[in-house]
Amino acid sequence: MNKCTIVSCAALVAGAVFAGAAMAEISYKDKTVRIVVGSPPGGMLDTYSRAISRHMGKHLPGRPAIIIDNKAGAGTLLAANYLFKAARPDGLTFGTFIGNLVLSQIFGEKGIEFDARRFEWIGTAQRATAVCVLTKASGIASVEQWEASRRQVKLGGTGLGSNTDDIPKIVGASLGLPLQIVSGYKGTAAIRQAAESGEVDGLCASWEILKVSWSNALTRGDVNVVLQVTEKAHPDLPRVTVAFEHAKNSESRQLIQLGVVQPAQIIQPYAAPPGTPPEIVEVLRKAFMATMKDSEFLADAEKAKLSIDPMSGEQVEKVVSGYFKLDPQIVAKLKQTIR
Repeated sequence: MNKCTIVSCAALVAGAVFAGAAMAEISYKDKTVRIVVGSPPGGMLDTYSRAISRHMGKHLPGRPAIIIDNKAGAGTLLAANYLFKAARPDGLTFGTFIGNLVLSQIFGEKGIEFDARRFEWIGTAQRATAVCVLTKASGIASVEQWEASRRQVKLGGTGLGSNTDDIPKIVGASLGLPLQIVSGYKGTAAIRQAAESGEVDGLCASWEILKVSWSNALTRGDVNVVLQVTEKAHPDLPRVTVAFEHAKNSESRQLIQLGVVQPAQIIQPYAAPPGTPPEIVEVLRKAFMATMKDSEFLADAEKAKLSIDPMSGEQVEKVVSGYFKLDPQIVAKLKQTIR
């Protein structure tokens, strides 16, 4: 008996689940789909995934139930490794983790047990806009004032490899702004509290999260968005300085693009295990994008103040594959800057 390859074995598994059906006949009737989430209940990955789970089933043939399986740990690395190594490629499991883990693989960091090129990317529900927000008490309300500061502006961070640490490292290197990262906080909520008490001056993170979680302080003017680390202005922030406009040179702009803009596009991607048959991947991708346009889902997201700006699985795959085509010297420069 011939040994099967990973892909052909996966096809056999899927054949058992879906009774050997052709793509047009694939049905999830009487089955349960599981979304593995790399964060604990209540986190942003979890909140988005629960909203998706309430609506995606009606866009899959057979209208299956969809449940959430939280596998939090190691900055979502536990979930990514599980999806790659242990989850069955049968079309009944897919999951989400922080897209920055792709950079961790590129950098050859410890703990990575997956190859991002082999995931079957399903899509992402939002693209983030990185911003730096400082308190009124810091005395800095513009990039010009930041540039002229005679002291290091303290920004809170949650740990190595996180957005809150990576973004200011790119900002410091590409714009030459004086800053100091005070890392080790347990989440952005803890950083906001530290900023409000004067322990730090602010933080750099996703605008889509901060405009909800720090809305009262923003409305009162107690904190200000001083910089958006993007190529072009977000519609909410037309008068806030764009990092590309202040970058020192083309190398600095490249750092912003590769270290902040592209990771923000895939901040919380959804992926199926490697070896999931292409027919089933296509069904999952179509159902995911149909969910992103579903009026009931969008109403649910608006109620929860979730920003929806989706990318298809094909688009996510293109962003991911692009990192593996970078010149090694560029990868080394990027690693030196943010690690």
